[in-house]
Amino acid sequence: MKTQRDTFWDEIYELAKKDRDIIVISADMGAPALDKFRRDLPSQYINTGIAEQNSILVGAGLAKEGKKVFVYAIASFLTLNCIEKIRVQCSMMKIPLNIVGVGAGFSYPDSGPTHHLIEDISIMRALPFIDIYSVSDSNVAKSVAQSYKKFKHSTYIRLERQDFGNLYNSPPSLTSGFQRIIEGKNKLIISTGALVPQISQLLKNNQLSHGLLDVLTIPFNLNDFKELISQYKELIVIEEHFTTGGLGSLLLEVLNELQIQTPIKRFGLSPQHGYCYSYGGREEIHKYYKLNLEKILN
Repeated sequence: MKTQRDTFWDEIYELAKKDRDIIVISADMGAPALDKFRRDLPSQYINTGIAEQNSILVGAGLAKEGKKVFVYAIASFLTLNCIEKIRVQCSMMKIPLNIVGVGAGFSYPDSGPTHHLIEDISIMRALPFIDIYSVSDSNVAKSVAQSYKKFKHSTYIRLERQDFGNLYNSPPSLTSGFQRIIEGKNKLIISTGALVPQISQLLKNNQLSHGLLDVLTIPFNLNDFKELISQYKELIVIEEHFTTGGLGSLLLEVLNELQIQTPIKRFGLSPQHGYCYSYGGREEIHKYYKLNLEKILN
């Protein structure tokens, strides 16, 4: 089974063979599909080296001239290390740049807190004219790649590095910005990214009756969201992100805007725990933050 990264770049490669305006900028990152870019489409591929801020600037310049640019690097470095550049080029100047980061959440569990990305939703959604695509499996990665002509603003595409299996049998629609994975009843769990396939499997294994919603884009369609959550009595948000400003905060804002009083319970990473220097894999990091999925679901 192909990873989200390989699926995404394989799809972009096929699209780029037909659309010569597609340009890929890599900050010294590798992938089999990028090897094909370098070999078969050398005029559409630039390796800027380990220079993420420069990658954003080069990409913005090309995008300003009408190219469809995808800048790629480790997500923590491509977002937080470049936030001022993104703010000016993408938000202020409204240059349509596609920022593709691999390593959302704890995708790099043994690389330490510099590689853990647990603030990106909060920070990126605070910037105007940037749409977030949070990828939960390879079919979603394919959907996002295939939608590139429909992008209205700059995009931040957050890819998971590890493979947790596929939720979808085919590329899902991104029209509403979310997909209900399990209908359930009374209680609806809302999550995004790598946690969604894990939660789905735990719900099935434990035969729990909760519903499950996968948030694919931020922002998402509020009318469709309002209609869907009207079927539930309680919402439960589980996220691999600081609770400050993350998915749970976003949903509280949405409920307030829609004037809906459905109770909402949030589970995420407490800022009081700060950053994790524990090693031993994703499960060990979750223990540090007291994010026990099975315990939460039960």
